[in-house]
Amino acid sequence: MTRRSWTGWQFTGPFLAVFALVYLAPIIYSAYLSVFRTQLVGGTSFVGLENYTKAFSDPQFWEALTRVSLFLLIQVPIMLGLALLVALAIDSGRLYGTGFFRISIFLPYAVPSVVATLMAGFLYGVRFGLVGSINETFGLNIADPLGPDWILTTIGNVVTWQYIGYNMLILYSGLKVIDTSLYEAAAIDGAGEWRIIRAIKLPALRGPLVVAGIFSIVGSFQLFNEPQVLDSLAPNSITTYFTPNIYAYQLSFAGQQVNYSATIALIMGVATMIVAYAFQRRSMKGTL
Repeated sequence: MTRRSWTGWQFTGPFLAVFALVYLAPIIYSAYLSVFRTQLVGGTSFVGLENYTKAFSDPQFWEALTRVSLFLLIQVPIMLGLALLVALAIDSGRLYGTGFFRISIFLPYAVPSVVATLMAGFLYGVRFGLVGSINETFGLNIADPLGPDWILTTIGNVVTWQYIGYNMLILYSGLKVIDTSLYEAAAIDGAGEWRIIRAIKLPALRGPLVVAGIFSIVGSFQLFNEPQVLDSLAPNSITTYFTPNIYAYQLSFAGQQVNYSATIALIMGVATMIVAYAFQRRSMKGTL
């Protein structure tokens, strides 16, 4: 190879080494673990695709996958819709204190998810939180937000509050790169604010919305911190298979089933890629 060719490898080599070490190597090792089974009697043996067959017939895995899918279908559109409204409101230029409003919306993203979840857990507690105080003061019987029927809604509330600002920033950045001459031409044609939003702003936000949607899909399938933290505050609501990530964690660290845990993790990784790719293709071709 020429000296010029080696120069390119010198720039990309460190990144490729780190990428292989922290990304490719764990995936390869997980794939290796997933085709074995370790037992107290008999030790480790090669089982081929038996772990995958077991996963696809595992009712606990399917319940966890169904739960995060429901979370994705309901929480993500609400979060992105609110982020879009906030971005459009800030970009309209009709708000007073736009800078303060933008920082205030983005500030929850700076709060660690563990802290945000603990705040919500103590806020919604019927024994020690705001809900409990309201029930006691006014003699009401508000449903327990940390109960089994409402715990997923509570988690959705926490995630939405925390990530609206992050998604708003992505969408607002997309709005700021729109050519201002388009607004001037629309004003000359007599277009109102709603017409400008429909004809100029929303089409320009297709790319940013796809990016925010993909991040949100990945985050939904990776749901772990919030239910894991709430487990101590609502132990009867968070099961060991509440989400696929929690299920894989419990299998590995509590059940000592490392091989099956690796299988669950790989299946979820592939499922996340498929859903994110399908969303990207459909969003860029058709309507969001």
